[in-house]
Amino acid sequence: MLLAIDVGNTNVALGLYDDGPEASGGSLRTTLVRDWRMRTEPRMTSDELALAMRGLLGDYVDQVTGVAALSTVPTLLRELRVMLSRYWSDVPHVVVEPGVRTGVPLLVDNPKEVGADRVINTMAAHHLHATNCVVVDFGTSTNVDAISAKGEFLGGAFAPGIEISLDALAARAAQLRKVELLRPRSVIGKNTVECLQSGIVFGFAGQVDGLVRRIVAELEEAHGGPTAVLATGGLAPLVVAESQTIQHHVPDLTLLGLRLVFERNFRR
Repeated sequence: MLLAIDVGNTNVALGLYDDGPEASGGSLRTTLVRDWRMRTEPRMTSDELALAMRGLLGDYVDQVTGVAALSTVPTLLRELRVMLSRYWSDVPHVVVEPGVRTGVPLLVDNPKEVGADRVINTMAAHHLHATNCVVVDFGTSTNVDAISAKGEFLGGAFAPGIEISLDALAARAAQLRKVELLRPRSVIGKNTVECLQSGIVFGFAGQVDGLVRRIVAELEEAHGGPTAVLATGGLAPLVVAESQTIQHHVPDLTLLGLRLVFERNFRR
């Protein structure tokens, strides 16, 4: 089985993919067998990373036949490489960074600035939809990225993430506090908790819809249409149901992209 590891700023996502061939066509399966999440700790060592991940994998540890990984946390990137060389040295493994084959043209001013997660999401979105795509990634920040029908990464927009915004509001406003992230009973909140929930849930849905509409308009003017709009990230379920522009919710988009980059580098 292939182990996909996505080290983000807030959480680490792990996914296991089956290595067996499909019944038809002989292509490799892209079905996610199991997945796990754990909190990101930027000061973890390679040994601590291995201990935590192998603990989550349990009996699946001995079934890992390959590893694909990325890290958007610079302090953990080196530790991730060391962990793979120590604990999974006997299986093929790849860490997504400059020089790794992805096949994604980066049509931006400085390609080195583009995070590995955005490149991998581009791969996965283009694999799923042979059209223009917009990927909305609800993570520590909310990333809205544009992808051409040719699979080119065109750039995008960043906005503060949902949890960051809520934390900042609670920290700076004396009468406000952190609340559970749930859809309130109505847009017009009847108490402090509902007012906060309304602003977060419906406010972020409106923000995302506004950005997506503008990006789709530019995409289709420059490249023609249509455009598929995908959402991913841990907080996506909170907003997807309220969004008017998101068409597809793909929770494992980044893990799928890691699967694809592994196949590109080891299964030619």
